[in-house]
Amino acid sequence: MISKMVAAAVAAAAMAFSAPAQAEGFINVLTGGTSGVYYPLGVAIGKIYGDKIAGVKTQVQATKASVENLILLQQGRGELAFTLGDSLKSAWEGDEEAGFKKKLDKLRTIAAIYPNYIQIVATSDSGIKTLADLKGKSLSVGAPKSGTELNSRAILAAAGMTYKDIGKVEYLPFAESVDLMKNRQLNATLQSAGLGVASLKDLSTATDITVVSVPKPIVDKIGPPFIAVTIPANTYNGQDKDVPTAAVVNYLVSSSDVSDDLAYQMTKLIFESLPELANAHAAGKEIKLETAASGSPVPLHPGAIRYYKEKGLVK
Repeated sequence: MISKMVAAAVAAAAMAFSAPAQAEGFINVLTGGTSGVYYPLGVAIGKIYGDKIAGVKTQVQATKASVENLILLQQGRGELAFTLGDSLKSAWEGDEEAGFKKKLDKLRTIAAIYPNYIQIVATSDSGIKTLADLKGKSLSVGAPKSGTELNSRAILAAAGMTYKDIGKVEYLPFAESVDLMKNRQLNATLQSAGLGVASLKDLSTATDITVVSVPKPIVDKIGPPFIAVTIPANTYNGQDKDVPTAAVVNYLVSSSDVSDDLAYQMTKLIFESLPELANAHAAGKEIKLETAASGSPVPLHPGAIRYYKEKGLVK
């Protein structure tokens, strides 16, 4: 009897010790607010990884986006994160004004994905039609120290303005900004996101809007990583003309703490699952393998390099 009990105890202990060994890891996907583009894409990626990487458990975390995501990666509290290119550059350089007290040296890029369009939208009855019209009006610039908020500062500075020129500055996520605009408590919102972001689609169906242009000379004044782009007509309800604006490339970033094998699988599955990402959000249609390995201000993860070498994108 005693020998049977000992054998059972040994077997139980063996199972307890072997269980963690069977699990290959955990992937926490750091996204943004639930009304933005990062979140639905992150949910899709989390499901893809959970379904297709053996032994890996996934979690998708809503965050304040770029800046917070990069800090969490450095702290080992995430394995994959969405970020804007200018925030990534600031993190790598340790730009304190952008919210980084020191250089985040563990960051490693997985892929360049789609461009974030700077979308400045005002209610029609606010009378805002140009950037200059924002003076004295109320504007939501995104969550504090988020990638969107850093974009807001850059755009206003290039247009010869600061927050002091704005009548009232609100630091709010996309959905909360839209709620205030619907209630006539906010004149305009600047949202840095993929085209067709849910928050602005919602706003355009609830009230008449004006999509404010960011002229090319202003974009050129800011310079890289900003580029001049166009928001196509009819992206939003009532927007019947093309609108020039600025864009910044988004990146999927990991950490040097993530194993090369796991980073390889994470990279590979992104580009083997583009239809699923396109179904999750229209911005997923803009993710291209051809440009995935280029332009990052931080080094590519060795696991990502392995995949891009297989595809002939990296020598």
